[in-house]
Amino acid sequence: MKKTRPEARSADDPTTVFQRLVAYGYLVRLNRPIGILLLLWPALWALWIAGEGKPRWSVVLIFILGVALMRSAGCAINDFADRKIDGKVERTRGRPLATGLVSPSEAMGVFVAMSLMAFALVLFLNLETVLMSFVAVTLAAVYPFMKRYTHLPQLVLGMAFGWAVPMAYTALTGTLTTEAWLLYIATVIWALIYDTEYAMVDRTDDVRIGVKSTAILFGESDRLMIGILQLAMLGLMLLVGKKLELGVYYNVGLAAGALHFLWQQYLIRKRDSAGCFRAFLGNNYFGMFIFIGLVVDFLVPR
Repeated sequence: MKKTRPEARSADDPTTVFQRLVAYGYLVRLNRPIGILLLLWPALWALWIAGEGKPRWSVVLIFILGVALMRSAGCAINDFADRKIDGKVERTRGRPLATGLVSPSEAMGVFVAMSLMAFALVLFLNLETVLMSFVAVTLAAVYPFMKRYTHLPQLVLGMAFGWAVPMAYTALTGTLTTEAWLLYIATVIWALIYDTEYAMVDRTDDVRIGVKSTAILFGESDRLMIGILQLAMLGLMLLVGKKLELGVYYNVGLAAGALHFLWQQYLIRKRDSAGCFRAFLGNNYFGMFIFIGLVVDFLVPR
């Protein structure tokens, strides 16, 4: 029997408040926090570096909450943008907008509400960081639509995810150093790595429906291009460590990250969806290795 797509729910639907909240939870991927973690690690790197190992805990808390809110807002606007695409892709056909569980207007409402809550948090920081937050929300709103116009939507995602780095610097120091921009570029490249792995999962469906991605752009050179990007990212992180005179523990963290990059190459060797998705998820450990190295390096006397 052919399944019919459920209709979007109207404002007077008798669905309980709890059920609506659960639906919104799925919309913003609270059941899949990997996006929050991938956005959070670079923010923590930048906070620990800018704060010389002792960032103000009030600022750290604001960034943790802000990251969670903006990632959730990004998921809502992403599903709004892809509401006519997700139902045609195996991995995404169960998303709330694709099934009609959440309406497009509800998704936009969630995006606006969470963006405003994140902005309210930024108001506790200095003016420079408040002004930079407008760039953050613009990038978050623009990214989901890029896959229709360019094969580099992953680059825009990296710019959006990485923007927490310069914001962390201005929040703690009021200035942006060379190291801040190097760390930002490294974060953008990291997003190109893991989101290309992510796009490899959907490549067959994306080609069929005309969605663009770096996975399609790189084609059979995908593993090579990911490898080049991995080397470039590690090189930039080494340069950051050298400029800041970070020690052995930071480099140990980088070495652990490099080994994990090799593991990712092994996982994507057959280009199968399961392996590529595991490689994508594994980037959480890469971010954690770098952060642990930073924390220990600042803690241990030199």
